Amino acid sequence: MPAMDPVITTERMTLWQPHRRDHAGFVALMASEAVRQHLGNPATGKSEEFSRLLRGAGSWSLYGYGLFVCRLHGEDDVIGIAGVFHSWRGFAQGLDDVPEAGWILAERYWGQGLAREAMRASLKWFDAVHGRQRIACMIDQGNAASLKLADRLGFARYGTYEDEGRETLVLLERV
Repeated sequence: MPAMDPVITTERMTLWQPHRRDHAGFVALMASEAVRQHLGNPATGKSEEFSRLLRGAGSWSLYGYGLFVCRLHGEDDVIGIAGVFHSWRGFAQGLDDVPEAGWILAERYWGQGLAREAMRASLKWFDAVHGRQRIACMIDQGNAASLKLADRLGFARYGTYEDEGRETLVLLERV
């Protein structure tokens, strides 16, 4: 198992593993309807975000990798989460029991290249520690910004998934 508690420093951010002190930051991050728009999530609250925090910590504990909590240098606010986590989506199609890339950024930071910065650093760390391997990703087909970012990060479309009650999911992979 790789060394735990990695900290990544990018040009503008510090990224580290989720910690129990991040719960309020997760709640604040996910409070925005615009942020949840392409996640298929109804409004969330403290309980749901506590579960998200535990899933993130569990990925780190069981697999040695997971989402990083993103903060601007010298600031305490959680501005996003990004990285590679272990998932099991339950609909197969290459998204069960695999490393999966994902990113969520607070709305006020959209369009500044911060998600790209965090994901490039996360993927570089993942490849160095775990070796280059297939990483899956799923994005709502209407989320043009995330689809563009996935392309820039080297993800290629391999399929779609129709999930009742939400937009079609585009399935991507970086091999």
